[in-house]
Amino acid sequence: MKHTSHYLPLIGIFTFGFLVFWQFSFDRYLQIGTVLATALGYVIWGIVHHSLHKDLYLVVVIEYLAIATLGVAAALAVIFSP
Repeated sequence: MKHTSHYLPLIGIFTFGFLVFWQFSFDRYLQIGTVLATALGYVIWGIVHHSLHKDLYLVVVIEYLAIATLGVAAALAVIFSP
């Protein structure tokens, strides 16, 4: 694959986020922090990735922010579900 070295850090971000989220299932505050840090890592990864490929535009940043926001909302719904 042509861009494997670009996607391995993204896989690492999500894997680390999932493992920490699961490991700290007893602490909502740590889970919220993990979700926010993972979302931020995703957005930063997207900006760096597209910057390296010379196709970074405002619409791309907005797209990454929108997807991260949806992910945070879904995770918060799971955290605060009864």
